[in-house]
Amino acid sequence: MSFTTSGMVASLLYLIAAIGLGRLLAQGISCFDHHRNGLKLIGAAGILFHTHLLTILVVEQWVNLGFFHALSITSWLLVLLLEITWIFRPVGNLGIIIFPVATVTVLLQIANPEAVRHAASTALDAHILLSMLAYSLLGVAALQAILLAIQEKHLRNKQPGGFIRALPPMIEVEHLMFQLIRAGLVMLTLALLSAIPLVEDMFAQQRAHTALLSIISWMVFAALLWGRRRHGWRGRTAVRWTLSGFAALFLGYFGSRFVVEILLSTATGG
Repeated sequence: MSFTTSGMVASLLYLIAAIGLGRLLAQGISCFDHHRNGLKLIGAAGILFHTHLLTILVVEQWVNLGFFHALSITSWLLVLLLEITWIFRPVGNLGIIIFPVATVTVLLQIANPEAVRHAASTALDAHILLSMLAYSLLGVAALQAILLAIQEKHLRNKQPGGFIRALPPMIEVEHLMFQLIRAGLVMLTLALLSAIPLVEDMFAQQRAHTALLSIISWMVFAALLWGRRRHGWRGRTAVRWTLSGFAALFLGYFGSRFVVEILLSTATGG
């Protein structure tokens, strides 16, 4: 099976799962009353085809992760985390955001399959893996923060009906968000430590800003967990800190890659 076929099938399955989840949410059907097992299996099948795509374009060639490859790998990790967490908690409605994002990244990857090889380096490979895990965990935490903000806004406006009733309780959403932040901060810490042997190479590639923004993100998330423990931060305060920390992380990695690999490359004619 070609990588194009795998990517198209994965995209279709992700879209089917997202549409199914969206219809249930629009009807106000609670995730506790309808466990969405069929849609969970469709998403899992999408992961299998997405895995085949990544195996061909990334694992077999082991590329220097360009912008589109990195997006696809991160979305694969997001879907995998969703599916695993979904087994134990009613978090399937996050797929309404995650599945379409994964669809777009898969389509972008199969449209831009070019590989740029890099020299074998255990340190670099470890850093890439840890970074991707950190981005994915904190990305799901950011989605939880958005969901929490939506729920809180509706409750403050005394509009708890409609699709809000189909979502898990706010305390459940917030609890999972902080669990993800703790795990993501551990991965981000390890990723930053693993980058120490690569400092000279990062400066040579003019990626010092990536390290700086990653450190700022680490400080934001660490401060949030400290505030949570010391002062009981929650609600809108926790949402703002979470989204700010993830924004810094996203800009540090994907923002810089987009500018260097897409905008500047286009400006210079490839």
